Amino acid sequence: MRKPLLLAGPTASGKSALALAVAERDGGVIINADALQVFEVWAVLSARPTAAELTRAPHRLYGHVAADCVYSTGAWLTECRAALQEAEAASLRPIIVGGTGLNFTALTSGLADIPPTRPDIRAQADAAGPNQLRAALIQKDPITAARIDLSNPARVQRAWEVWATTGQSLAKLQDETPPPMLSLDEVEAVALMPDPTRLNARIARRFEAMVEGGAVKEVLAWTSAGWPDTLPAAKAIGRREISAWQSGELSRDEAITQATIATRQYAKRQRTWIRNRFARWQHLDPARPIEELLDAIAPA
Repeated sequence: MRKPLLLAGPTASGKSALALAVAERDGGVIINADALQVFEVWAVLSARPTAAELTRAPHRLYGHVAADCVYSTGAWLTECRAALQEAEAASLRPIIVGGTGLNFTALTSGLADIPPTRPDIRAQADAAGPNQLRAALIQKDPITAARIDLSNPARVQRAWEVWATTGQSLAKLQDETPPPMLSLDEVEAVALMPDPTRLNARIARRFEAMVEGGAVKEVLAWTSAGWPDTLPAAKAIGRREISAWQSGELSRDEAITQATIATRQYAKRQRTWIRNRFARWQHLDPARPIEELLDAIAPA
C-alpha cells in the first residue's frame, strides 16, 4: 500500500481543501473520518465536499449512511478497512481526513471490542443518576473506577453501562484491545492547528453560509421525519438551533449566534484532543499558503 496520509484538525480548519490538493498531487483517494459527514441527511450542515470537489478526486465514506442508522466507530473502522483495501488495489494513496479524534485513535491504537449498550440498560442509567452510578461502579468495577475521572458523569455512566451490559470490567476489555489497523510508524500523520481567533472568524462565516446554502432545508427534513434526538446523526451542530428558529423559539440571529458558539466550543475540544492525543503528529498552521502546506507533506 502507498503510504497513507492521516489528516486531522478542528472543524473549519481547511482539512478538506488540503486533502483534495494532496489527492490531486499524489493520485489519492480521500477517505472520510468525520462522524457526521457519513450521514446522507447532512450534506450542508456537516460541510461535506461539494459536488464539484467530488469530481476532482475519488471520495469514500461520505453521505452513505441513513439518518436513522446507529453508526459507530467500530462500523467506521470496518468500512475504512475496505476503503484501504480498495485504494491498495487501485494503487491510490489513501488520504484519511476528518475532525473526529476517536476515529483516528481507534485506527492507530485499536478499538476495544465492547458491545453497544442495550436500551433498557441506558434507561436504568439515566434513571439512576451520576451519584448512584458512581457508587455502583466503585463497588462493582473498582479497577475501572480507579482509572477514570469519577467527576465526569459521561465517563462514569459509560463504564457502568459496559459492566451492566457485559458483566465485565471496561478496563479489562480495553486492555484486551486488538492491534491497530495502521500504526503511526507506517503513515504520515498531519494535524492542522489554526490560530483560535482566525478559526473562530472562519466558523462564523461558514455557518452563515450554511444557513444560506441549504442547512435550513436539511433541518426541516429531519424534523419532518420525526427522528429521535438519541440518534448519532442528531449530534450535528446547528440542528437544534435552526429547529428552534423555525419553530419560533429563537430569532434567526439568535440561532446563528448560538450555533456558532457551539461550533467554537467543539473546535476548542478538538484542539485539546489534538494537543493531548496527537503529540507525535506533525502540526501545521493552515494559515500558511497551500504550496507550503503541500511541501510539508511528503509525496507518496
